[in-house]
Amino acid sequence: MGFAEMWAELLPVGRDERTGGYRRYSWTEPDAACRAWFARTAATLDLATECDRNGNLWAWWGRSGEGSAVVTGSHLDSVPDGGAFDGPLGIVSAFAAVGRLRSEGFRPGRPIGVAAFIEEEGARFGVACLGSRLATGAIDPAAALSLRDGDGISLADAMTDAGRDAALIGRDDALLADVGAYVELHIEQGRALAGLGAAVGIADGIWPHGRWRLDFAGRADHAGTTRLSDRSDPMLPYAATVVAARQAAAECDGLATIGKVRADPGAANAICSAVHAWLDARAPDEASLDRLVGRVIEAAEGAASQHGTRMHVDTESFTAGVRFDAALRQRMAGALAATGISAPVLATGAGHDAGVLAAKIPAGMLFVRNPTGVSHSPAEHAEPADCEAGVAALAAVLADLAGQ
Repeated sequence: MGFAEMWAELLPVGRDERTGGYRRYSWTEPDAACRAWFARTAATLDLATECDRNGNLWAWWGRSGEGSAVVTGSHLDSVPDGGAFDGPLGIVSAFAAVGRLRSEGFRPGRPIGVAAFIEEEGARFGVACLGSRLATGAIDPAAALSLRDGDGISLADAMTDAGRDAALIGRDDALLADVGAYVELHIEQGRALAGLGAAVGIADGIWPHGRWRLDFAGRADHAGTTRLSDRSDPMLPYAATVVAARQAAAECDGLATIGKVRADPGAANAICSAVHAWLDARAPDEASLDRLVGRVIEAAEGAASQHGTRMHVDTESFTAGVRFDAALRQRMAGALAATGISAPVLATGAGHDAGVLAAKIPAGMLFVRNPTGVSHSPAEHAEPADCEAGVAALAAVLADLAGQ
C-alpha cells in the first residue's frame, strides 16, 4: 500500500460527522481502532509490532538492541474536533516511506522503527506528550496515574479498562537506549513554507511553552435578584484575564490562548461559584515566556481582588525550549539536498514528542506545507502532492541514516 491507500483507510476513524473534526482520545474506542489500524498496516509491511509499558506503539524493521535504531513517527490522538493531519500524517508517511524503501530494494544497515506516542495532545488527561514524557522520565508515574479526564476517570483506570497494566508505566531507559535518532514528520502548524514556495521544511527548534490552570472562586447566587454591588462573580476576573493574556502576548512577542473554560455550576440564570480556565502560553525564549505568564497571573490576581473573588494558579505542564540536534539537522538537510529537495529551516511554537525525546536522544523534525496555516481544526489541510513530497523526503532521510 502507498500513502494514499493508507491515508484513506485511517481517515474515517474517530471522525465526527457533525463537525467534520476528529475525537481520537487516548484509551477510547476510536483510539483502539487507530491502534488496530497501526498493527494491520505494520503487518502489511512485515514489521514486528509491540506496545511499550506506557502505551506507545512501535513497529520494527529489524531490531539490534545496540542503540543504533532510526525511529520515525508521531501520534494518532487529536484535540477535540481537530484536523486529520496533525499527528497521523507523520505515522502514515512513516509507513509509506518504509514501503517505498522496501519496494526500492533498500536493505537497512540499522534497524528502522515507526512509533505512535500516546496522549500527545493531552486532550483527555490534560498533559501534552504524555507518552514521551513517561518514557523519558519527564513526568512522575504516580502523578500521571492520578490524572483525570472530564468525567473523573483516572489514567490508571482508563489503561486498566483497555487491558494495560497501569502499574508498569514510567521511564523506559532500555527502550530509548535502542534508539540512535528520532525524526518526526508533521504538518506545518503555520504557513511559512507556503510563503517560501517549499513543500517540505526542517525544524530548527521548538519554543518553550506550557499550560497553566487558573481557578477563580466566588459565590453562587441568583442572576435575577442579586444586586451588582452584592455579587462575588468569578466570571468577571476570568474575562479580564482573557484580555490581559492577549495584551501580554503582544507585549512579550509570544502567544497566549485561553481555549478551554468551565463554569460551575453552569446555569444560565445563576452567578457562577467558580470558573476554571486553562492558559496556553508560548514564547521564543524562556525569559519572554516568564514575563508573559507573570503578567497574566498578576492581572488575574488583581482582577480577582477587585471583584471580591479568589484566584489560584497551577502549572499543569511546562516544556523548555528545544534546539534540535545540529549534526542530525545538517545530515537531514544533506540527505534532502542529495535528492534535489530544498528544505528551509524553521522554528515552531508547537510542541511535539520530538521535543521531549530530544532531551534523551538526537531528534529532528520535517514539516509538510500547510497552505492556509490552519491547524487544530477540521480546516487543517495538506495537498496530496505535498504529502507525497513529505514521504519522499522522509524516505531519503531514513535511507541516509539507516544505510549500510
